[in-house]
Amino acid sequence: MYLMIILPNALYRIFINFSIHNLTVGNLYVMVINVDLKGFEEFSKYTRAIDSRGPPVFFYFSGSKLPDGNSWCPDCVEAEPVVRHYLSELDKSIIFVYVDVGDREYWKDKECPFRTDSRSKLMVIPTLIKWKGVQRLEGSQCSNRELLQMLFEEED
Repeated sequence: MYLMIILPNALYRIFINFSIHNLTVGNLYVMVINVDLKGFEEFSKYTRAIDSRGPPVFFYFSGSKLPDGNSWCPDCVEAEPVVRHYLSELDKSIIFVYVDVGDREYWKDKECPFRTDSRSKLMVIPTLIKWKGVQRLEGSQCSNRELLQMLFEEED
């Protein structure tokens, strides 16, 4: 199911692909809200609008997709299905934000804002971070289910 949100005073739209698991905690549904962002500008706008009272927010940074639907980044191609499968089994509410960092040439530039910005400080992709926390998984760590469990299940 897709939900389109147009934020007031914003010149962009965020398409949210979300699924509600058939799990319940008391009378509350557990859900993972998936948000797809493309580029640094959308990432910046989204991070300024995060509500700290909401569910935990996780950012997954990956290389852009080629026409075949896969990222140009081999580690991203390996990690994404593992991360997505783990999310499908997760029994807590979170916001999962997929961030397309751009093509290979843009990413490899030492001045790429994803590398230099204090909010992301990316060294490698894929990278999975918990917003407002120090927890992060980088590169092949994103394909490790045990590390994913530690990241997603850890309480603040």
